[in-house]
Amino acid sequence: MTENKTNINPPAVPRRILSSLLASISAGVVPRSGAPYIAIGRRDEIAALLSDLEQVNDGGGAMRFLIGRYGSGKSFLIQLIRGYALERDFLTADCDLSPERRLYGSGGSGVATYRELMKNLASKTSPDGGALSKVISRWIGSLRTRLIDQGISPDDAKFSHELSRLVALELSEIEFMVGGFDFSRVLTEYYKASISDDDTAKEKAGACLRWLRGEFSTKTEAKQALGFSVSIIADDDNWYDFLKIWAQLAKKMGYRGLVVFIDECVNLYKIPHRVSRENNYEKILSMFNDTLQGRAPGLDIIFGGTPQFLEDTRRGLFSYEALRSRLCDSKFALGEFKNLIGPVIRLRRLTDDELFALIQRVTVLYSEYYGWNCTVTDNDRLEFLKICLSRAGADSMITPREMLRDYMTVLNILMQNPEAEFKDIVGSAVKLETEQDTAIEEPKTQRKTYTATDIEF
Repeated sequence: MTENKTNINPPAVPRRILSSLLASISAGVVPRSGAPYIAIGRRDEIAALLSDLEQVNDGGGAMRFLIGRYGSGKSFLIQLIRGYALERDFLTADCDLSPERRLYGSGGSGVATYRELMKNLASKTSPDGGALSKVISRWIGSLRTRLIDQGISPDDAKFSHELSRLVALELSEIEFMVGGFDFSRVLTEYYKASISDDDTAKEKAGACLRWLRGEFSTKTEAKQALGFSVSIIADDDNWYDFLKIWAQLAKKMGYRGLVVFIDECVNLYKIPHRVSRENNYEKILSMFNDTLQGRAPGLDIIFGGTPQFLEDTRRGLFSYEALRSRLCDSKFALGEFKNLIGPVIRLRRLTDDELFALIQRVTVLYSEYYGWNCTVTDNDRLEFLKICLSRAGADSMITPREMLRDYMTVLNILMQNPEAEFKDIVGSAVKLETEQDTAIEEPKTQRKTYTATDIEF
């Protein structure tokens, strides 16, 4: 590997974002904001995912599987694309699967995923989530503006009637979708309640938001809160139908589409019961068919998982024949060639130069945040990277997460101990690791020699 002399100087980062960014890197977790400031490499993968956004903007659907080892950058790439989607005026929703959140399950584990997605619903003006009420308010505001442009004054007696007619007209197309009629009515009632100053109306508006977020357990509970009957509520079986409605509404509300990110899919692989696991894979198959066959316009779904989640023929997606036949590599897809047009994107290891540029950029951000004149030179960083790559198997298995955590530890020690030198810290760690490796030996067992007096009859 040749030494890279290029200085990576990112633009000034807001201190709030920089603090969260460095804390996330040190803890080995993915930053929710500020990901573009440390984005290195993955140019082709980013371009492929951004092309999906254009496809969704044109009225189509898309689905991708980001596959990589723990710490390889799946979640980071998801947050990066999430930021790009928000900048391009898409709505985004993201969640991590867990034993309590699945794609399909009894006891509310399916609808729990929908609730998490709605909680994290984000727009360009509300990038941190919780954008549901703001999205609807923006839509109603745009309809009011449209009426004003038509020459109807807000003070006019017929303004309210015309606005109600326009809302009903905009929602008429979703009434034919599964759950669309109730969806349309709840949105209409929310609009009416939101423009009223009455306390009862405000409670009703809150109940409508709860219905849209899937927070009611029974239809009876929903009726009592809403003040009218509904034939459907979001549950374990139909929550994906609600997502398709939101994708359709996103376009109606002036956005370019809805992008859904579902990470930690390895939790589906860990489901012990075969029937339950296959029910979840059946839901993925349904999503896959809908998005690629044009039955989910305006919807882009991106899953993040490990190679085991995809390729294990006993418990992974490849154990479900309908998915294996759709997602497996072609016999012509050789390892040395990349193919980023298919549904599966496998994340390869960053190159040595990209890893070097990454720790160089982190050094700049660290110095900026702490106001510290970093003494680490390019040669020091190069030596650190060589040490990381010299470990057994690191050439193909090293991940940005573990490398950055180690590097941040070195920077923390150097800043807090001005007398310490980079080579001493790194050299001592390497020496200690070598001594521990050589010291692990099986203790020699001594065989006891018995005499006649030791044996009892």
